Amino acid sequence: MSLPSAPRQSLSYAILGTGAIGGLYGACLQRAGAAVHFLLYRDYEQVRQQGLRVESIWGDFELLEVQAYAAVSEMPTVDVVIVALKTTQNYLLADLLPPLVGPQTVVLILQNGLAVEATAAAIAGAERILSGLCFVCSNKVGPGHIRHLDYGTIMLGHYSAAQQPAGLTGAVEAIAQDFKQAHLPIQLTEDLYMARWRKLVWNIPFNGLSVVLNATTQEMMADPDIRELAEGLMVEVIAAANACGENLSPGQNRRLPDNLSQDMLEHTAQMKPYRTSMKIDFDTGRPLELVAIFANPIRAAATANISVPQVKMLYQQLQFLNRRQRTTPRPDEVV
Repeated sequence: MSLPSAPRQSLSYAILGTGAIGGLYGACLQRAGAAVHFLLYRDYEQVRQQGLRVESIWGDFELLEVQAYAAVSEMPTVDVVIVALKTTQNYLLADLLPPLVGPQTVVLILQNGLAVEATAAAIAGAERILSGLCFVCSNKVGPGHIRHLDYGTIMLGHYSAAQQPAGLTGAVEAIAQDFKQAHLPIQLTEDLYMARWRKLVWNIPFNGLSVVLNATTQEMMADPDIRELAEGLMVEVIAAANACGENLSPGQNRRLPDNLSQDMLEHTAQMKPYRTSMKIDFDTGRPLELVAIFANPIRAAATANISVPQVKMLYQQLQFLNRRQRTTPRPDEVV
């Protein structure tokens, strides 16, 4: 995908997963003029007839008409496929991606966790996979209804360091321009691997503890014992991240800053009360993203000879709660 010459047209997008993330960013892109195609399941009729509603710190708005689809076979080939599904649904990508991917298409993964791009890379090719981290507090609160509470920055980078095909070299820049045109804060990173670890420094303690403790971020931060526990988990994740970075690239400075845990704790204390995505999944009976957010980082830490006992204990507690709530595991839940 070469960068269009000015004046440029926005790229076309397909949204797989029209929830808290895909619904928010897809709606903002459409409002800014991009052609956006939304795949929906239970919300299909509601969104087809009444559109999407977004409550946001950036301003509330409604899209009364959206291009909604109940089946991927009805959707057109696009420039960018945004995968905003839960990682527990990545086994569906074998059916969802091929109809949407043309010669110039790139796939943008907007998911939490570590090693989440592998499934899409095996289908579409690692060279056309981009990946992003969403630093955002956003919930889907009803059919076609997104509530954006705080933050919103996306950190975007290439999944593979392999040489990009000539036609795809401008993809990151073109997507970044569309997001900026939609007034979405975006940052580019050359080290996606460490950026994922940085996000895990927050996701592991607060997603996990929110389920085990049945608590919001505000409730956790108000309790000194839980704040101390969250900090201890963060310290373990940072140590694992730095060891893994060194293990993969000896001699390179692939390290997270020493003060990262304190900065994240301060930001969490200041954010609006937030029920994490994992807590919402648990409350609504959906499977938890334990492989991507816990099992994969624990496995990577072990490969780098780093012990993460508090993280592993939290993971084991979550596994118990997940199994007790779900009698039939999905393919991704078998580690």
